[in-house]
Amino acid sequence: MSVSIYAEASPNPESMKFVLNQNLLVDGVSVDYPNLEAAANSPLAQELFNFDYVGRVFIAQNFVTITKTQPDLGWTQLIPELRQFLKGYVEAGGPIFTVDPAAEQKAAQAATAGDPTQQEGQIAQKVIDLLDNYVRPAVEQDGGNITFKSYHEGVVTVNLQGSCSGCPSATVTLKSGIENLLKRMVPEVQSVVAEGVLV
Repeated sequence: MSVSIYAEASPNPESMKFVLNQNLLVDGVSVDYPNLEAAANSPLAQELFNFDYVGRVFIAQNFVTITKTQPDLGWTQLIPELRQFLKGYVEAGGPIFTVDPAAEQKAAQAATAGDPTQQEGQIAQKVIDLLDNYVRPAVEQDGGNITFKSYHEGVVTVNLQGSCSGCPSATVTLKSGIENLLKRMVPEVQSVVAEGVLV
């Protein structure tokens, strides 16, 4: 199958979103590799880290967000090279993952769920639904992702991935957008904190 790919700018000037006309993952599952060591499960991400300017790789349903480490390198010279590599790799049937990330994420969530009180569990579920239905689609548009990590005593902890990590506007989005939405819809929520934000 012929693969077409286009590049889309993200709010993070160091990140570029490469959108494919086919799926790499099931909807709602994504993986974020902040470095080569973290990418052990993805031969595709490992190959991308061979480009000396690639500092982070985020893979979602039908796009790959690449964050560069060299601000002086312009995207105009990098996009054709990266697009050509991705097109060739996917068309050749190169392996994206060695273990299905959906199965991996379910196991990790079960391990970190702990034993919240029933009330905290119900609040957490409301927060997860809001993030999945309202926040995640917008964040994905920008080449990133947000995942729920925990809810405890009024504090929601989320993970920001892809272009959101290290994005200058991520903290503002988190506090003025996401926190306000959750406080309005779920009165028990007092604040939202993020992991994965490099400020």
